[in-house]
Amino acid sequence: MPETVLTVDRVACAGHGLCYGAAPDLIDCDDQGDPIVPDHSLSSDELGPANEAVSMCPERALAVQTIPTAHKDQT
Repeated sequence: MPETVLTVDRVACAGHGLCYGAAPDLIDCDDQGDPIVPDHSLSSDELGPANEAVSMCPERALAVQTIPTAHKDQT
């Protein structure tokens, strides 16, 4: 089953803070104002706030990505 994660491009991020303003229960900020995104697969309840945060980012530094998991060979 694929994992859905929230990622941040640290080079593109300008630290506006709109993402953690849009999804404060999901995204935090560090001492420099850069976003801290969860390091786990997003739950269905987290997808809405994550997508809202992505849409708020003027630098397009956030993304919700689906990552396929490796299938174990069953031989």
